[in-house]
Amino acid sequence: MQLDPASGWCQGVCHCPSPNFNARPNGEISLLIIHNISLPPGQFATGKVQAFFQNRLDATEHPYFEGIRELRVSAHFLIERDGGVTQFVSCLDRAWHAGISSFEGRETCNDFSLGIELEGTDELPFSDAQYDALSTLTRQLQAAYPGITLNRICGHSDVAPGRKTDPGPAFDWARFRGALQHTGEMQ
Repeated sequence: MQLDPASGWCQGVCHCPSPNFNARPNGEISLLIIHNISLPPGQFATGKVQAFFQNRLDATEHPYFEGIRELRVSAHFLIERDGGVTQFVSCLDRAWHAGISSFEGRETCNDFSLGIELEGTDELPFSDAQYDALSTLTRQLQAAYPGITLNRICGHSDVAPGRKTDPGPAFDWARFRGALQHTGEMQ
């Protein structure tokens, strides 16, 4: 995968454009937020996350979908259990992933962040392929957007405490940060 900083789109990943985005108010990209999602909850490789981010989710297919049918959300990227990466929104645009949020006293994190969804739940371990893809993608994003330093990578639960719990206790922050630090030492 290779990020094109001019367009904000990664080459070598699946593109599934979402209508749920708008312009960043000042163009700043200085925060990376890690999330998790599965639709229906706990089920993987259903294609429903893609449908949800494109406003094509059929609310009659599962009782859970009825409760989210009116939501208009997106993330920049989704990393599936097999490590496959899908991009929904250009990094240059504001995806709608963080909601009501705050980081270091700044509100509305969508304005200055990128969002990566990992296919999963708070309780189930993420796959090796997901950690590999996440590390590779994060390195690409850090190279293009140097404001995303190691201390500016967080979970949805960090920017929306009490409202969100993802990526959850099953996410191995030490493994992820270690992979990023190790790569930085080798460069």
